[in-house]
Amino acid sequence: MKKTFLLLAAIALCFACSTKVQRLDENTASRDLSGRWNDTDSRLVADEMINDSLSRPWYDRFVQQNGREPVVIVGTVDNQTMEHINTQTFIQNIQRALINSGKVKFVASQDERGEVRTERLEQDEFASEATRKAFGQEVGADFMLSGVLTSIVDREGRRSVVLYQTNLRLINIQTNQIVWNGEKQIRKYILSRNARM
Repeated sequence: MKKTFLLLAAIALCFACSTKVQRLDENTASRDLSGRWNDTDSRLVADEMINDSLSRPWYDRFVQQNGREPVVIVGTVDNQTMEHINTQTFIQNIQRALINSGKVKFVASQDERGEVRTERLEQDEFASEATRKAFGQEVGADFMLSGVLTSIVDREGRRSVVLYQTNLRLINIQTNQIVWNGEKQIRKYILSRNARM
């Protein structure tokens, strides 16, 4: 009887500790489990800030003066929050929002350009003359988008308010002028089960 009870208790414990996984649609807002920066925050901030940027005077002025869409590159986005945020995911969201707007042309990042240039070097040696891609044909960017993610935490016991602030700026590469400076804030109220988050 004692062995049966122990066996049933062990089985019950195994089921209680099992992990449950549920797939979520990537287009729906994620559940905000911890109150920390998440994929929904990243997408919303990128979309809203790019839409704001492209609606400002610099854009129409550039198109009128040059007769074409501007070429943009995303530079560095620094994480100065107190938590680990994968800024590469945020940068990819910015790139997606820029490309999908249809209002700008986009060039590869510094790391990606290095990889493409290596491929061109190899084509010079190994590819046929008809399919080889020549050096000196790259499109130069007109503007660089860069920025910073910061946060402020106000905590009292089990309650916290976290303010995430994203600042992005668009810099004219030829003149170093900042033609747009955008800001987006996300504020979250968090009630934790214990005093530490």
